[in-house]
Amino acid sequence: MVLLKLMQLVRLLRLFKLLRIGMRAYSFMDYFKGMENVAAVRRIFSEKTEEVLRNLKVDFTWVGGYMGVNSFNGHIMVNAKYLRKGDKVDIYLDLIHELVHVRQLMEGKELFDVHYSYTERPTELEAYRYAVEEARRIGLSDERICEYLRTEWMSDEDLRELAKALNVRCVLR
Repeated sequence: MVLLKLMQLVRLLRLFKLLRIGMRAYSFMDYFKGMENVAAVRRIFSEKTEEVLRNLKVDFTWVGGYMGVNSFNGHIMVNAKYLRKGDKVDIYLDLIHELVHVRQLMEGKELFDVHYSYTERPTELEAYRYAVEEARRIGLSDERICEYLRTEWMSDEDLRELAKALNVRCVLR
């Protein structure tokens, strides 16, 4: 929740240009080779998959803990430390999730609609659905998917709500 509020503040105050000082945009295809061949990604973009991924940029940043989509320019922002040290399955599922947000932004959807809580936001639910579907396809159990869904900005109640909306069985203590 704190990260979401911070991102909203940055957006509202138009400070993004200040945060980009020294950052360079890189080609998505240079860093995430083969994603254009992943069936889940092809479902997101259909016949435009290669074109979208070829034109997609990645900003490696120190801002934020994981990944996100910059709603100003459509770039995927990736925390470089997360990319180096994070769980590879989580990174893969996050890429699926963020690529859905790229498509949503291309369609003109508001990614950070403040009229919804994070776990009720239609754009988040759609992105998580793709990630959960891919998690199941690669054989992850509901317990492991629940671990993937858990974030530090989400309360247990938020996680229950999200898991229920995604039809993931989470046993919380």
